[in-house]
Amino acid sequence: MKDNTKKQTARSGPYTKAGMLAHFLHGSKRFFIACIISSFIVTLLELLIPQVIRQTVDSVIGDAPINAPGFILRLIDSAGGAAYFREHLELVALIILVLALLVGVFVYLRSQTTSVAAERLSQKIREDLFSHIQRLPFSWHMENKTGDIIQRCTSDAERIRTFVSDQLISVFRILLLVGFSLYFMFSMNLQLSLVAAIAAPIIVTYSVIFRVKISKNFEACDNQEGVLSTIAQENLTGVRVVRAFGRENFERDRFEKQNEVYTSLWVHLIKLLSYFWAIGDTIGGLQVLLVLVLGSVMCVNGTLTAGELIAFITYNSMMIWPVRQLGRVISEMSKAGVSIDRIRYIMNSEPEQDRPDAVSSETAQQALRGDIEFDHVSFGYDSEKEILHDISFRIKAGTTLGILGSTGSGKSTLMHLLDRLYDLPEGSGRISIGGVDIRDMKAADLRRGIGMVLQEPFLFSRTISENIGIIDRNIPEEDIRRAADIACVDETISEFTNGYDTMVGERGVTLSGGQKQRTAIARMLTQKAPIMVFDDSLSAVDAETDARIRSRLAQLLGTATVILISHRVTTLMQADQIIVMEKGRITESGTPEELRTSGGLYQRISELQLEDTDKEVG
Repeated sequence: MKDNTKKQTARSGPYTKAGMLAHFLHGSKRFFIACIISSFIVTLLELLIPQVIRQTVDSVIGDAPINAPGFILRLIDSAGGAAYFREHLELVALIILVLALLVGVFVYLRSQTTSVAAERLSQKIREDLFSHIQRLPFSWHMENKTGDIIQRCTSDAERIRTFVSDQLISVFRILLLVGFSLYFMFSMNLQLSLVAAIAAPIIVTYSVIFRVKISKNFEACDNQEGVLSTIAQENLTGVRVVRAFGRENFERDRFEKQNEVYTSLWVHLIKLLSYFWAIGDTIGGLQVLLVLVLGSVMCVNGTLTAGELIAFITYNSMMIWPVRQLGRVISEMSKAGVSIDRIRYIMNSEPEQDRPDAVSSETAQQALRGDIEFDHVSFGYDSEKEILHDISFRIKAGTTLGILGSTGSGKSTLMHLLDRLYDLPEGSGRISIGGVDIRDMKAADLRRGIGMVLQEPFLFSRTISENIGIIDRNIPEEDIRRAADIACVDETISEFTNGYDTMVGERGVTLSGGQKQRTAIARMLTQKAPIMVFDDSLSAVDAETDARIRSRLAQLLGTATVILISHRVTTLMQADQIIVMEKGRITESGTPEELRTSGGLYQRISELQLEDTDKEVG
């Protein structure tokens, strides 16, 4: 599997960063809008409270004229003016209490709408990623590490959710707080406002500078986390192999080495972030101190009232933290940007596409009962090495073809191409079924008509019954049992305590290799496909059971076209035709009787295996 870590963060495609976010926000947008409106109201109410305190100190307790909009002045006059409030200060406290209660109500609404929006966004990301990955070609999965894909779908998806729901939403609140705070501050004192405002561009500027460095370092951390996840995933799924070969210490050292690389990168990033926050805290602290000192001097000199100083300090506190938060948003934006790019790599990967002029499902179903023909097929998994070289043969409908060859000869590659797990490039030959090029069929129609059993079958963590009947969730229980009986696994399953309801462990660890293969055969039989492929799928089964299964299959298959790939000559002896492959080429072709005396590879393997069988019998 190739390590494409570097280029996996920048795949071009239909989604830009903004476009992908807009796509993911579909379904949660109204909640985010409600959150923004609630934040707007909360910010306005919080900004009103310092003004009430200012007017109370200067005009109610003091004797300065009330400085407020006309409609507020009329309300105060109708209530009895400043003198009335001076005698009833509890009314001022009540006004502040009401404002605080309203703030609480809208903060609650903001939190609720944010939480719902965040979870809806997270749900959308997970569902779209899973759905898209399901439709990506088999070749894509072979090029990308499972652990890294999982990490992108979990950690990176969560980071986007957090950024949008926390940091991005807070931008609106920050802009409101900073904008209105500066407005009220400038309306009270120009000189002191300039001193307070000078910190904002400094913090934003150094945040932008740090953003580039943080982004590069975080991308490196994210990539190495994917490598670490892959190592862990491989060891957890392959724990039996690790234990069987006593490789615990080796795998532990391998994991610890990668963990050290990952940890070192994070330590470096944390140091960078500590510089970032330390500089921001220092600038913010100096700004608050400067405003307090200068404001106190102005208050003593009479250029600033006590109420204005209190309101000014309050607004400055309300402004400086959001400005610091804006710096954090810029910092988090660099991390989120990396995660967005990593998810864009998946979303912009091209899914499997059927030709627009693909034949109808009815035409495909009819064609799948015809002859299979490979016509001058050449293929390589990459442009550097060709696996198959000018392969041509025909399988007549309803007959059985046996394929014999050493490991790496291209046997399984033929089946990958037949099932369109890999698409045959233009100019590399033609594969047709019933006279129809398989590239002209819809992938779903083609695969529905080809049942495959692989040498290493995959079973899901479900019951045995669910694994066998996975083709159709409504398949009758008797069909499942009949398929299991033909595959010679019914008796074994019946011996389990829970029978067909026995849970199969992860990757089928509950069953032996032969039991998994037979279960996979039963699963394929329920598909009732007109073409059946057995890719060395009886390798873990003893010779006697192999013979029983082949005998039962011969009675069942009828008009089905069968392809048997095997290293056992006995498995292929009942085939109508056999081809022998060596180094991606067909070196022999004929009936079992013809090849047994051809003097080629088939004869040599046949003599060796039959000789070993005679020795065992003797």
